[in-house]
Amino acid sequence: MKYFGTDGIRKKAVDFTPRFLRAVAKGLVDYAGSSDIKVLIGGDTRESTEWMIRSFEEAFETLGVEYSSVDVLPTPAIGYVFYTAGFDFAIDITASHNPYTDNGVKVFERDGDSYRKISNAGEAVIEAAIDADQDYEVVATELRENLHDEAVERYLEHLYKYIGDVDFSGLKVGLDCANGAMSVINKTVFEALGAEVHLINVDAEFGQGINADCGSTHIEGLTKFVQENHLDFGAAFDGDGDRCLMVDEKGNLVDGDHMTAILAKHLGLPAAVVTVTANQGLLEWGKESGVHLEVVPVGDQHVSAGMRENNIGLGSEQNGHVTLPGEPTGDGMLTALSIAKVVAETGSSLSELAGIITKMPQVSSNFEATPEMKEKLKNSDEVKKVLLDFEEKLHAVAGRLLVRPSGTENLIRLMMWGNDEVTISGLLNELEAKLKELL
Repeated sequence: MKYFGTDGIRKKAVDFTPRFLRAVAKGLVDYAGSSDIKVLIGGDTRESTEWMIRSFEEAFETLGVEYSSVDVLPTPAIGYVFYTAGFDFAIDITASHNPYTDNGVKVFERDGDSYRKISNAGEAVIEAAIDADQDYEVVATELRENLHDEAVERYLEHLYKYIGDVDFSGLKVGLDCANGAMSVINKTVFEALGAEVHLINVDAEFGQGINADCGSTHIEGLTKFVQENHLDFGAAFDGDGDRCLMVDEKGNLVDGDHMTAILAKHLGLPAAVVTVTANQGLLEWGKESGVHLEVVPVGDQHVSAGMRENNIGLGSEQNGHVTLPGEPTGDGMLTALSIAKVVAETGSSLSELAGIITKMPQVSSNFEATPEMKEKLKNSDEVKKVLLDFEEKLHAVAGRLLVRPSGTENLIRLMMWGNDEVTISGLLNELEAKLKELL
């Protein structure tokens, strides 16, 4: 796709002009085949999200589409609310873990008894409308319907119902909301279930604080917070709240790999879907425990597809995007609550639970890359030969290699595993230098 990546359309916020957003709206109407649709609009806390919501409102008003806004709301809440409240589509304005200078557009559609990100066919129609670049006079919105409070309540009811009857009394929990969309939910459910909750980075206003040295992309802040306040564990969300990483009572990172093993064991699941970024330690645990791990490409849409196609109830990415049984996509708050429920029901500490897997050394790096460099990475025979050479070198440390262009940022991502961290760190640096030279 020309505009859609692995997680919607994402680029610098200044590039989302009103004209571009009107084209997206027109493309959605073209895909639906009629303006007789209902659309829910919301997003995260970036300063650009506020005016992007208004641009979409004006576009849908002009096109004769019925719409409502929820302003700041986590991605999983927008998905749940649009579906259960009878909307046909949802526009989610967010760039997830990216800095505030970026933004993006995710589109959700109904899918039988659930919902999903818009199909490839839908993306193609929207892209055609963008390329057509038709301009039109917009109609100003005079009275817009804001469903924020109702949406928050509806989503909270879902969280309570999903997590069920559990007592968090005695648990001391830290939550880092990344100054993002999860800030509007923050401690509500944890506190209602009896936990003592300590919050950091909970600014829910439109601005520049989202993901700024906080949240799941900067876990060191939560690590220090948990240790200084002697908490049982902490959870850090990303900007739009569809994933979380956790920190145990000792300050150790608990990522999507750990959470997959914890939940699969506790729930007695026979299988889970993971991506190619999964640590070798998780894959070895799967073999030893008899839990089949279906490995798919990076991206939550691949995880969801793998779950549907193989009738598997649990899916995850190492970055903390965990799709729980019965859920169509990742939900950071629900993931944190589910892990807390295992802690409460077993009486085990999070470090004890996470000890179920032994991680193999893993190193990673990113470097900036233009679209042309990304394309060359995929198609160059010389690059392919270099990667094969490094895969051979990794055999000596029982390792493996993953090199991929980011689907959401102008980056090329490198990742290596092996049983000797010094060796793989050296090989990673060597490979990065070689790829920069070739690309």
